[in-house]
Amino acid sequence: MTNIVGQGLVRVDGRDKVCGRATYAAEFEAAGMVHAVLLTSTVARGRVERIDTQAAEAEPGVLAVITARNAMPLPDRGRGASQSPAGRARSLLQDDSVSYNGEPVAIVVADTLERAAAAARLLRVRYSQASEAVVAFDQAKASPHDPGQMQGRSSDSNRGNVTAGLRDAVQVHQAIYTTPIEHHNPMEPHATIAQWNAAGDRLTVHDSTQAISGSRDTLAKTFGIATDNVVVLCPFVGGGFGCKGSSWSHVALAAMASRQVGRPVKLVLERPQMFGSVGHRPHTEQTLSIGAAADGQFTALHHGVVSETSMIEDWTERSAVVSRMLYACDNQSTTHRLARMNIAVPTFTRAPGEASGCFALECAVDEMATLLAMDPLALRLRNYTETDPDSGLPFSSKSLRECYRVGAERFGWRHRPLQAGTLRDGHWRIGMGMATATYPTNRSPAEALVRMMADGAAVLQCGSQDLGTGTLTVMAQVAADALGIPVSRVRFELGDSRMPKSPGSGGSQTAASVAPAVQAACLAMRAKLVDLARTDGQSSLRDRPVAELTVVDGWVRPVSAGSGGESVNALIGRMQGAPLEARAQTAPGDEKKRFSMHAFGAVFAEVRVDDALGIIRVPRIVGVYGVGNRLNARTAHSQLMGGIVWGVGMALFEETWRDERNGRYVNASLAEYHVPVNADIGDIDVQFVPEDDPHVNPLGVKGIGEIGITGVAAAIANAVYHATGKRVRDLPVTLDKLI
Repeated sequence: MTNIVGQGLVRVDGRDKVCGRATYAAEFEAAGMVHAVLLTSTVARGRVERIDTQAAEAEPGVLAVITARNAMPLPDRGRGASQSPAGRARSLLQDDSVSYNGEPVAIVVADTLERAAAAARLLRVRYSQASEAVVAFDQAKASPHDPGQMQGRSSDSNRGNVTAGLRDAVQVHQAIYTTPIEHHNPMEPHATIAQWNAAGDRLTVHDSTQAISGSRDTLAKTFGIATDNVVVLCPFVGGGFGCKGSSWSHVALAAMASRQVGRPVKLVLERPQMFGSVGHRPHTEQTLSIGAAADGQFTALHHGVVSETSMIEDWTERSAVVSRMLYACDNQSTTHRLARMNIAVPTFTRAPGEASGCFALECAVDEMATLLAMDPLALRLRNYTETDPDSGLPFSSKSLRECYRVGAERFGWRHRPLQAGTLRDGHWRIGMGMATATYPTNRSPAEALVRMMADGAAVLQCGSQDLGTGTLTVMAQVAADALGIPVSRVRFELGDSRMPKSPGSGGSQTAASVAPAVQAACLAMRAKLVDLARTDGQSSLRDRPVAELTVVDGWVRPVSAGSGGESVNALIGRMQGAPLEARAQTAPGDEKKRFSMHAFGAVFAEVRVDDALGIIRVPRIVGVYGVGNRLNARTAHSQLMGGIVWGVGMALFEETWRDERNGRYVNASLAEYHVPVNADIGDIDVQFVPEDDPHVNPLGVKGIGEIGITGVAAAIANAVYHATGKRVRDLPVTLDKLI
């Protein structure tokens, strides 16, 4: 074994991306390819009575106008793949009903994109409306329902007696916190190119997706064909953040259009359509009740959540799950309720549940600290626990206390006055806030294949995907270490559903799932190389005991020797050039029955608030994390920094506005949907504390794609309170809420 894992190697795909050589879903070409444009509904509820297609069909280059009247019928009306959480309810033109504004109602296919778009503008749709649409959250929440289950967990939890705990408390804090609708808005929009073979029974799709295997399985079930008859290709993803974790309507619609016109069809969503049928973070209303003794020990904690969902499928934002496990409290309860509305189905959005839940919980803890006249960090330490209060299991590892210590020291927390509104710099009010970050450690089964080539290079394959997180790079590092060869001699391939199966890239699980499979395949290859060196008639190591041999720097050598032995390329070359192959499949065991597995961190933020105008600036943030072993120091740092930047956006900028008259999103563009730009981001200090966790997986790796956003919004909101003495409980924290 070498020590390549953990080094901050540059991305192997970095040069291709910078030079424009990386090919994304919409950039592939196919002979005879044509273009499709979606037409979406302008009402939130009703039926399509009639679509006048005559003018559109008469336009030059138009090949088809597909509506519910002439769309190909699908087995089970296309519902065979609608299995939550990733197999979503979709709109596939199998009936004329409309359940939300922005729902697909027609597809126009033409020989050029411009002609398809021009023809789509000529379509005239007449709707009938049986009853009023429910598009106002305040109306919908009047009759919420209990989903019962949410991604395998109960919607409610209860331990002890919360009522008694609140009664016995010296201080009680109760408040409502809200988070708004947010949309993912990756730079690369959703895009699909679909092509059937001449017989019409094999489908190849280029799709921008976070789940290649999931997209393949969904398409196979939708069209009632064998899984092996569908190939999904996705070498690069231009951002996803959760919205590309499911196979949405447009993917199957592109395939339907391709089948009907008999040519490859490209369908790329327009930016406003990214606010339609591809998911969003739902609006939440969260009620927090915390009771505490005089010394700060929590005596009771209740976290109740009401979030929006669609009429066609339940989606639960699990915001209260963080309150089940983060702090020691004998009396605790959580509830999740859903308000059905005529909206598109919500979905995974970076740190689904934890991001919104951490905001409410960590602001409530900060408010309790104020009531107790305690330092907010001291209050968190007072309620620190080494055992998961929800499951009763010990944490597999938990370095949160060290994260607090290092973060407080680097930030200068000791200089923070207890009283709010006391720090000033001219017309700027200065505030310091902090919050805890956490996200569960997940792992799924994965497979990998490795081939040693005649030149001694290794080619690895896994049907995973790289969202820009560095999967191509870190898996090459894992392979190089396990094989005992330089990383320059390793090529890792992904992005093809025909490769060994991998889970979707969601839930911060790609590294924790794929890396063990890659390592296992490479260790199996390592054993094969040693065996080959012992059995090859021309080998100088023939008949040497296995225990005496190792693989290092591309050579099979005696353990005690620094040179000599047999080179890997010589061994492979004597096999008439045929590559040597090894394959492995790995899966989690019973470790989650024995341990609670989470990553933790501490976030400290400084804000400056203009005394007269309420303008908010965030000059610096310190984030310190315990996330097990890092596969690559550089990409890990980038992941956490990116999450923190999105946390700034969540705190101060991001909010989608829905017109309560018709359910239309009114700021459906990057001009009106505000995200942070360079000028909004100050100094971000990302640090990691050493953490060895032998239980989470063989490499001790915890996912880091989502923990970075958690806790940031709360830390900033808490800092704003410390600067101004005004508590804002409704995200985003904007200047109008401070004036």
